Amino acid sequence: MPSVMIRRNDSGSLLFYVAKKDMEETIASVEKDTAEEWGGEVELTDGSRWYIDPISPPPAFPTTLRFKRAD
Repeated sequence: MPSVMIRRNDSGSLLFYVAKKDMEETIASVEKDTAEEWGGEVELTDGSRWYIDPISPPPAFPTTLRFKRAD
């Protein structure tokens, strides 16, 4: 389970960065993205899917979280 840094870019989109793989992608969708919770399956613009147990309340960005591959 890699540590992933999530931050907002200048346009407000969330970026998903894995330092050990030098991989940065924009998050295309998040399964649960409400005022009460954030997480579940996360799909990136490259088509890869990752998973994190939903977090309540949602984290403030930037933050570093542990994800696992969903595919």
